[in-house]
Amino acid sequence: MSQSESRALSEQELQDLVAASDSGARSPTGAVGLFIAAVALIWSIFQVLLASPVAPYILPADAINNSRQIHLAFAMFLAAMAYPLFKHSPRSYIPWYDWALGLAGAFLALYGYFFYDKIVQNGGLADTQDAYFALAGLIILFIASYRVLGPVMVILAVVFLAYVFFGASEYVPDQIRWAGASLRKAMSHMWITSEGVFGIALGVSTKFVFLFVLFGALLDKAGAGNYFIKMAFGALGHLRGGPAKAAVVGSAATGLISGSSIANVVTTGTFTIPLMKRVGFSAEKAGSVEVASSVNGQIMPPVMGAAAFLIVEYVGISYVEVITHAFLPAVISYIALVYIVHLEAVKNRMPTIGNKVVNLFNTVLGMFGFFAGFALLCYATQYPVGWIVSLFPEGAGWILSALLGVIYLGLVYLAAQGPDLEPDDPNAEVVELPDVAVIYKTGLYYLLPIVVLVYFLMIERKSPGLSAFWATFLLFFILLTQKPLKALFRGEGNFGARLKDGVLDLVGGMIDGARNMIGIGLATATAGIIVGTVSLTGIGQVMADFVEFLSGGNLILMLIFVAILSLILGMGLPTTANYIVVSSLMVGVVVELGAQNGLIVPLIAVHLFVFYFGIMADVTPPVGLASFAAAAVSGGDAIRTGFTAFFYSLRTVALPFVFIFNTDLLLIDVTWTQGIIVFIVATIGILVFTAATMNWFLTKNRIWETVAMLLIAFALFRPGFFMNQIQPPFENVEPAAFAQAVGDAAPGNELRVVVSGPDFDTLEVKDVTIPVTVPEGADAQARLDTLGFIIYDEDGVQRLDEPMFGTDLGDALSSFDFYGDEPVQIASVQATADQLPKELIFIPALLLLGLIAFLQHRRAEPDLQGEPA
Repeated sequence: MSQSESRALSEQELQDLVAASDSGARSPTGAVGLFIAAVALIWSIFQVLLASPVAPYILPADAINNSRQIHLAFAMFLAAMAYPLFKHSPRSYIPWYDWALGLAGAFLALYGYFFYDKIVQNGGLADTQDAYFALAGLIILFIASYRVLGPVMVILAVVFLAYVFFGASEYVPDQIRWAGASLRKAMSHMWITSEGVFGIALGVSTKFVFLFVLFGALLDKAGAGNYFIKMAFGALGHLRGGPAKAAVVGSAATGLISGSSIANVVTTGTFTIPLMKRVGFSAEKAGSVEVASSVNGQIMPPVMGAAAFLIVEYVGISYVEVITHAFLPAVISYIALVYIVHLEAVKNRMPTIGNKVVNLFNTVLGMFGFFAGFALLCYATQYPVGWIVSLFPEGAGWILSALLGVIYLGLVYLAAQGPDLEPDDPNAEVVELPDVAVIYKTGLYYLLPIVVLVYFLMIERKSPGLSAFWATFLLFFILLTQKPLKALFRGEGNFGARLKDGVLDLVGGMIDGARNMIGIGLATATAGIIVGTVSLTGIGQVMADFVEFLSGGNLILMLIFVAILSLILGMGLPTTANYIVVSSLMVGVVVELGAQNGLIVPLIAVHLFVFYFGIMADVTPPVGLASFAAAAVSGGDAIRTGFTAFFYSLRTVALPFVFIFNTDLLLIDVTWTQGIIVFIVATIGILVFTAATMNWFLTKNRIWETVAMLLIAFALFRPGFFMNQIQPPFENVEPAAFAQAVGDAAPGNELRVVVSGPDFDTLEVKDVTIPVTVPEGADAQARLDTLGFIIYDEDGVQRLDEPMFGTDLGDALSSFDFYGDEPVQIASVQATADQLPKELIFIPALLLLGLIAFLQHRRAEPDLQGEPA
């Protein structure tokens, strides 16, 4: 071990590290330990029942209506039990003050439940008693958040709360001063209504996130995590840099079901990092690969670190649409990471593990075939299901359940033909890499709950909560029966003991799921204070003005500012909380300033932009928690691991800027054919970008080649930029001719209308670009009426009257003052121009790439050309 390396932590120390971050560092034994486990188990049972179709028949209506309060009560109580308040607090037992804080926190969280009638009689407003109880609740929530999430979240919430109370002070700058709020008004907003703590974020945590976190915990308990890692190593371990490639794929698979990058690092890293070091990666680089791949797990649908469900609520689109938009950037980001570790291995001439001769092309084709086959299976499931439902409309559910049971029995029988998969020792003298042809059948039944989840989400279009319920319900059955059935099929005879093991696994998985939710529950509740402050004080508009001032109205500078803010806040906040805070403050700013700059930015693109930079904070020094976890596994330097991981994650930094300006990457308004082309071209683009940043393609790059490859990547990602320089996408239309342009345009064509007028709040004149899709209509006036435009000519100025409230146009122009001295008018109009397909830009870009490849191939060292991948 080099001097730069410190001692790698033992397996128990690593588990303690994950526990301290994700589920609590305190685990008392005896009756108290059983009591805490029982509370966590009851929480899981409550959440499963809440998500089930029978919830209205089993749970009291009051419990369903106040589910957010119950959710937070469990989180606050378990936080006091599982997380020590101070560094020197006892770990083996619970001191009296934690009992007091836990019980008080649970009672205050349930205050709205206990005093529901009284609050309703007061019109939903807090009286003096309510206000003081609410204030006490906030204080205990801050204490719980401090012990679980650290000080940054609490400090941020306190600052915003102080602004609510003292925003009218003369010490507050004029630009952000507001009228201030009384204790009753503030506490009513923050604790009694659903605007603050018990707002949308906590509702999403209650309805959706818990079930998905529980699903991940149960799937891992069943053994799926180890199966995914073994399959990744079996498929990729024999390649050059194989352990690193397997780490990327294994982490991607684990990330599908895990919302925690730290747990992901430790779960896969304990096996992958020692093997990476063995083939030649330094401790820091080995840790960095694991960090980059594990953090990327949070951008991988379907769970996306709980943010996917928040995006659904904030953007107002379906869950299927969210994961469709998020899918392509996540996939090409992982492809690029595999390429990064491949280039590292080739540059450093790393040896392969084992004596198996493999072909890179066949391996890639095989992996693509597996994932494509799995996706096809999920899609094709709808046809037999549809036939059964049409033939047996009354009993279809029972028949489908029986069929699923038969398939499960068959797959378990197949798995029982071989031994159970045991975790390998990466430090063994001889590393035996698993044979995919042998081990694949041992865990095929783990895919059944994932198929069920994807089927209900994507085909049936059920809610995320109900979809996760059915998938989790199947996992209950698998955990209870997999061990007894294997014993039965193997003729081992110890059926009762195996059934007991299954029950213990199920209970343990439910307890783990609940403990993993403590941090998310508290993060969403505490972030609700910041969201509540924005809605109560209007600070969002002030932030917009501030960001516009700093960026000078330049969209690129503004995006960089938002990215930096996300990174800074993310240093001390968990992913979910960071996303809530930054999106509530900044998303509206980006959309508004984008419109003023003539760029129509879809809301989903801005939300994903904020989310991507939020998760990057898990990587970035000096506080990147995932980097510290990886350094603890590798024995490397944490800060250097963080910087290297950030360098490996440059593609994750670049992608959000790309999809803001080219929404094709998010598969917005693209056909199947266009989607396939976008996928192929974006994959080539991200690989070229990776080769440029790694300074190695077929051999070491020359400076001009690196610059050219960055230009090629830009052309592949943003072909429209170059085509717009050759042929403008829009032609100008005189404002006075707007009505005629609407009448002449074919239905479905787009016009861009720049509306100028005084801002409702500041009275300063501003411009906003509105995209207008021409509707059907007999004439121009009928189409204008459909769109909501009320235009009248005043001395050559096309003045606008206020549109009807609730229309799309009314929402777009809601920030204008229509009744001031300055008119709201149409400043300019642009009609879509005939333009050559932007995809033509790909031709010169790919030709230039071919030239670079030809030149590098000629000068590549002969011994590198013939080496295996």
